[in-house]
Amino acid sequence: MSDSRDAAATPTPSPATQRKPLKVLIGVDTFAPDVNGAARFAERLAAGLVERGHEVHVMGPSAGRRHGTWVEEHEGQRMIMHRLYSWRWPPHPWLRFAMPWTIRRNSARVLDDVEPDVVHFQSPVIVGRGLSIEAKKRGIRLIGTNHLMPENMVEFSLIPKWLQDMSVRIAWKGAERTFRRAEAVTTPTHKAAQFLEQHTGLRGVYAVSCGVDAHKYTPRFEPRTENRVVFVGRVTGEKQIDVLLRAVSLLPLDLDAKLEIVGDGDQRKHLERLADQLGIADRVTFTGYVSDDELREAYTRATVLGMPSIAELQSIVTMEAMASALPVVAANAMALPHLVHDGENGFLFTPGDTQELADKLEAVFRMPQDELTAMKKASLRLIAAHDIQRTLSTFECLYRGEAVPEMIVTDAAPAAAD
Repeated sequence: MSDSRDAAATPTPSPATQRKPLKVLIGVDTFAPDVNGAARFAERLAAGLVERGHEVHVMGPSAGRRHGTWVEEHEGQRMIMHRLYSWRWPPHPWLRFAMPWTIRRNSARVLDDVEPDVVHFQSPVIVGRGLSIEAKKRGIRLIGTNHLMPENMVEFSLIPKWLQDMSVRIAWKGAERTFRRAEAVTTPTHKAAQFLEQHTGLRGVYAVSCGVDAHKYTPRFEPRTENRVVFVGRVTGEKQIDVLLRAVSLLPLDLDAKLEIVGDGDQRKHLERLADQLGIADRVTFTGYVSDDELREAYTRATVLGMPSIAELQSIVTMEAMASALPVVAANAMALPHLVHDGENGFLFTPGDTQELADKLEAVFRMPQDELTAMKKASLRLIAAHDIQRTLSTFECLYRGEAVPEMIVTDAAPAAAD
């Protein structure tokens, strides 16, 4: 493989959809009911492929004590699940993992039962490692996708601080071994592709957008009646939600700004205490996990998405907010600048700078209605290139070993003149 390639969008749906359906086995280390970007992408990918007529199997950890093979419905589509016996990782509030010492045996069993045309693993950790080894032995076409940053994994590990840097290096070496077995490797953005190549020595990593089903979201253009920031995501350290809370506390009182935090995680109680200490507890709502319908309503009633995270390989949440016609104020870190074009569909701020974040939020709240409407329309225009149907078409080409069509660059940062 040579230079990283941007496959965030394809010009037209692949003709592969008109030919014999494929039997696809998707390997995951996290899947519904887990709530995180990797799980959501795998769920939408599987459902989208089923909707296109393919036979889809998903192999991953059980969501509880029950394990085995059965049919599950996700995103309105039925797929065959191979749920592996799993344990919950104690430092994490919900994460479960399959047994590393049995993963090759389980991978061999599922592969021999399913006999897939292609295996697509979503991370190089446990399930991806087992499936990649056994699929390679059987000559099954193998596609790998990376949603993982080992630097984030160690936060929930029991590894002593002084060993964490070494552990991250070991994790990247393991990822390299796993991904080198694949015929093609993808990750959500060009920035993430560069990041993966830098840490593994791989070349030619495709940047394939996670995609968003934009028609499911409800933009609203009526004049706003309140100033409301929404944050959606795991309530964990790397999301830097404390920065957002502090920024909201700095906003002028006449704005009466409210903050809604949708999601849950190990930092929730700490952040609830922080909101109280900052004197804004009466204006901050922690909703916990919500249904898909409730999530879409949260986007629709918000004025702006606040995204202070510094660890986004793409940010499905930001894409969903843009599909809801929200401007976004985001940290100028990782892949977020590829979605948020400063001054066009939102603003970027220096990571961790609470005053700058507050200033950018205030700028949105005080914006004349016509300028706000233009920013909202820009979000809709920019997200159009990330249509989930284009993502599915790209993966169909990769599954069949076809040349990926000429790509439309959708996640390149805007020129300075913009």
